[in-house]
Amino acid sequence: RTRLTQRPGGTQGLKALNMSQREQLTAAAPTANASCEEAVMKGWFSEVSDEMWPGQAMSLKIDEVLFRGKSDFQDVMVFQSAKHGRVLILDGVIQATERDEFSYQEMITNLPLCSLKDPPKKVLVVGGGDGGVLREIVRHPTIEHLDIAEIDGMVIEMSKKYFPGMSCGFDDDRVHVHVTDGIKFVGDTEEDTYDAIIVDSSDPVGPAAVLFERAFFEKIHRALKPGGVVCTQGECIWLHAELIKDVLEMCKDIFKNGSVQYGFTTIPTYPSGQIGFVMACKPDENGKTATFVKPERPPPVAPESTKLKPLRYYNSAVHSAAFVLPEFARAAVEPFVVPGTGFQ
Repeated sequence: RTRLTQRPGGTQGLKALNMSQREQLTAAAPTANASCEEAVMKGWFSEVSDEMWPGQAMSLKIDEVLFRGKSDFQDVMVFQSAKHGRVLILDGVIQATERDEFSYQEMITNLPLCSLKDPPKKVLVVGGGDGGVLREIVRHPTIEHLDIAEIDGMVIEMSKKYFPGMSCGFDDDRVHVHVTDGIKFVGDTEEDTYDAIIVDSSDPVGPAAVLFERAFFEKIHRALKPGGVVCTQGECIWLHAELIKDVLEMCKDIFKNGSVQYGFTTIPTYPSGQIGFVMACKPDENGKTATFVKPERPPPVAPESTKLKPLRYYNSAVHSAAFVLPEFARAAVEPFVVPGTGFQ
């Protein structure tokens, strides 16, 4: 959920009539990390956001603040928590904790990669400066080239220093790091380049707002090979149903004759304990598309050279279960979902 690009923010007109949920969120300004400390209880960090999750806040007890800093793009903080290990905070929002980050990283990676017709060879990560998605992609032994476009070098530096269990993905020789604007990088990419693009974005408030807009998804569609897939952080169905429907509808229009799906994972330290993923597939040369709801191959087994621990969340049954939604969520997203044909 790391920040990817810079966009001016502001709360003026946030409550204006006829603004969609996406428009309201993009108009909001990022939160300062300091304002979340002791916002509820002394010695605790509370994730307070009147725009993204009004009336609720996730709180973690702080044992020690390890780093505070401001990059050119955002407010960065790392602290040691009482029960969740080290915690990465950007603009007042929990990005990752050592205790539960694996559920998000494994699912945003393997839901798309295990849905491809053929094992992935060339993949792009937009954002993802903590390195967790890289760690999961390099488990796939068929990967030949892996690009990451992350605008904020401070996030990469702090992750390497304080989160070696996540940032170990940067050490793989197949990884090519580009500290640059992710949108520009995708726009400059040649057509039909990647088997998969994974957008590990933060919430659509302030800097990451443009990553939920049409122009970015059009660039992604162009950069994908026929049969290629995109998977992007898809917010929480309990809190952001209107935003999710907007993004799904946009993908349905851009990925013509393709497939579009919405799945989710559970993760205790994200708002409401859940986060979703929007996935889309470009039709291959035969007009076939990924179903997403059923994996095309077993979970990856990491090459011994990576020295990675076994998967802790993702398996083939969890893959399929990620698309089984409760009734209120199914009713919200079903009109915008486009089932895939499968590749058989």
